[in-house]
Amino acid sequence: MSRHVHGEIASQPEIWRYAAELAPSVSGALPAAGERVAFTGCGTSWFVSIAAAMRRESQGLGESDAHVASEYPVGRRYDRVIAISRSGTTTEVIDLLERVDVPTTLITAVPDSPAGARADQVILLPEADEESVVQTRFATSVIALLRASMGEDLGTAIEDARTALEIDVAAYLAADQCTFIGSGWAVGLAHEAALKAREAAQLWTESYPAMDYRHGPIAIAQEGRLVWSLGGTPAGLPDDVAKTGALFIEHDLDPLARLVVAQRFAIARAEALGLDPDRPRSLTRSVILS
Repeated sequence: MSRHVHGEIASQPEIWRYAAELAPSVSGALPAAGERVAFTGCGTSWFVSIAAAMRRESQGLGESDAHVASEYPVGRRYDRVIAISRSGTTTEVIDLLERVDVPTTLITAVPDSPAGARADQVILLPEADEESVVQTRFATSVIALLRASMGEDLGTAIEDARTALEIDVAAYLAADQCTFIGSGWAVGLAHEAALKAREAAQLWTESYPAMDYRHGPIAIAQEGRLVWSLGGTPAGLPDDVAKTGALFIEHDLDPLARLVVAQRFAIARAEALGLDPDRPRSLTRSVILS
């Protein structure tokens, strides 16, 4: 059965190239070096915010925080707020944009949205929009845009994404549990990978900073389970995981391309169980609260 999400995942290398080429033309709406910035969103967009904030600060470009929109500390002072919402209709993001009194930018896939009407500036990524409820290419394309705006060359990441589309994930599908880990900005990617498998395949997943994994979470590792690194694996951790009987997974790819492999795993697992990853149980494209 043809599903939207397959084409959306496969299109990511080209959409990332588009996002990278767009970055210079929207630089005025994105953080300048030295600005104190908050990234915010809900669900996937919150995890994208975590990755973006950690990447930006690690590059020495300025203090950068990430907040889930519903818990944003309105009294904290920032030079700019970057809100992320695929649809531009997320209730908590709209409410936040109405409450903050600093310059705001919305990154979205949809023009003329309620959130866009409340933001000072809007960056549109319509080519990254999706039919599937489960986000894949919009999330990664936002990260690609932001990385390019930080001066990164995405050539290797794009080529790695093409490789990620060919990696066989069949050997992982029988696992009954998966923990995703990462260090630095890959922590946000690990959280997003875990969410994808929960949403699409109803799989028990967890996610942690890689250095924290041995501080408790490793207790559930055993044969038939996976520990999957999205980047920055600490020395010795693969050996510690092997001793538990769990399978340690790590691909020699840019962390964003590693996320593509995890997306494909989530979709393949869903289909193996007879689930529809385009329309996961109890989920809608956007959470709009009455």
